[in-house]
Amino acid sequence: MTRFTRYFIALLILPLSSQEMVIGEELMAPGIKIVFEGAPKDTIFPLGSHLKENETDIHIEMLANWSANNSFNFPEGGFVAYLDVQVLIKNQNGKSTKIKLSPHINLIDSLHYAKNIKLPGSIKDTYDVSFIIDADQMADLGIHNDWHKKVGPFVTKHTFSYRNLSFESVAKAQRL
Repeated sequence: MTRFTRYFIALLILPLSSQEMVIGEELMAPGIKIVFEGAPKDTIFPLGSHLKENETDIHIEMLANWSANNSFNFPEGGFVAYLDVQVLIKNQNGKSTKIKLSPHINLIDSLHYAKNIKLPGSIKDTYDVSFIIDADQMADLGIHNDWHKKVGPFVTKHTFSYRNLSFESVAKAQRL
């Protein structure tokens, strides 16, 4: 891919990615870079398996990629699959919802975990959001002996919490 082609693609994607709200960035053992985002709602396929765009307020996302400082020489930026990700969203009035993120793919983030959601209150409310990443639900991941001896569990349970978030601008934004 030429430098011009990469530049042109970046110009096309830039307006879309600027609408996303970075909630937080974390580093999780064993060398996983996590980025939590709120994004404008979208139509997700297959239809019928996801909340319709007109029935949702935002698209909540978690990007999970190998960091440059992982111990295994895995390619930096590679998608980390088989994570079980739950999100608890609670407004200041005590209304809450808990959802499970599922694997998604798009042209901006590539593979990531996400879900269209209806906020448990108004888009004008502020929210506390907790992302719970747990290894207990990873029955489909076979862990080889070398990993098991050197690392142990794929990941241990982590909770990352953020307070007083406003999703109003993301909820009002539209994907281009």
